[in-house]
Amino acid sequence: MFVACKNTSDYVQNDPYVSLKNRDFRLFAFARLLITIATQMQGVIVGWQILGYTKDPFLFGMIGLTEAIPFISTALFAGHVADIIQRKRIIIISAIIMNIATFILYLYTLNNDLFLHQYGILPIYIIIFFTGIARAFVAPAMFAFLSQIVPREDYPNATTWNSTAWQVGAIAGPAIGGFLFGIIGVGKSYLTDFILTFIALILFSFIKARPLLERVKKEKLFTSLSQGIKFVFSDQAILGALSLDLFAVLFGGAVALLPLFAKLVLKTGPIGLGMLRAAPSIGAVIMGAVMVYRPPFRNAGRNMLLAVIGYGICIILFAVSTNLILSVFLLAVSGAFDSVSVIIRSTILQLRTPDEMRGRVSSVNNIFIGSSNEIGEFESGLMARLMGLIPSVIFGGGMTIFVVGFTWIKAKALRTLHLDGKK
Repeated sequence: MFVACKNTSDYVQNDPYVSLKNRDFRLFAFARLLITIATQMQGVIVGWQILGYTKDPFLFGMIGLTEAIPFISTALFAGHVADIIQRKRIIIISAIIMNIATFILYLYTLNNDLFLHQYGILPIYIIIFFTGIARAFVAPAMFAFLSQIVPREDYPNATTWNSTAWQVGAIAGPAIGGFLFGIIGVGKSYLTDFILTFIALILFSFIKARPLLERVKKEKLFTSLSQGIKFVFSDQAILGALSLDLFAVLFGGAVALLPLFAKLVLKTGPIGLGMLRAAPSIGAVIMGAVMVYRPPFRNAGRNMLLAVIGYGICIILFAVSTNLILSVFLLAVSGAFDSVSVIIRSTILQLRTPDEMRGRVSSVNNIFIGSSNEIGEFESGLMARLMGLIPSVIFGGGMTIFVVGFTWIKAKALRTLHLDGKK
């Protein structure tokens, strides 16, 4: 069943550039690109800074947990807010908070890391904590705002371009972050990060605000929060897709340990780390370009399951590689597989979610997927300490494949799902 939408064959788009002809979507996608570059840059800079200062994989993993805790804690309320307050306003406020956080990180690195040596890494974790809160609010607002910017029949095309913009940012961000860290140092790297976030904020401000649809029934807060959860758990295809990505990201978290692989296994520095961080997104962008012309919506559920299997295999092979070029290649292929999964999942959510529930359903998605990246960092750091670096990643890839097998058996609605309107 597709809630509040026509037959899915209506959404098969012949013009691969239809969304880019929309001015507001172009602004949205470019702002998303810049803020993604800035976020990914910050991840490389903070990770390398803390790892260099502490040399402890557990404390490195704590970065993810520090951001995930506020993200999870406020996600449902953030989704509720996105369904009752103008989405553009939420995006602007969240972007301002992220701007301020990045600028404070820059200030903290002045005077030759005097503050870092005096106060330690705790203030960095505090800043990351507030960044997690901002992310919790901006994510459902952006998801819901996208559906207001483009017509419903363009959702699959817009989702593909939006995901590709994110992946391009994820390519450029780590590469720029690693390069700048190695060339101009941590302080100026943070300053560059701040400038990019500020430009994204300006671009968001130029997008025309859209009024919210009037809600037929105004529920109490607790009832409103629970509606998104009930909707997701009542739709086996959505639940299966979210669960699959949750556990795949949680266990297949090799990316979280890339600084350790760069330093200890591949014997490379910040620039090499930037290459490794960018590689999955390079593969994802290439695959995204292919999917603009050849959408994977026929046998979509099966394609998603097979893509996650391929992702798990790439993670296992990456764990045993000792060659930088081979490792970059394997991560790129893993990114291509992940792109298939991301675009199918995002399209399922856009097509099957009622307009008045997009914020709340997106917040549930963010708990499943967004937080799994940060929790995956914590899990990866912990398992690396307990099992060793390479065995922990092999274990994670194996668990990813196991989860696909379990989902294949239990989620028939996902396995047999088509998004092209054909039986």
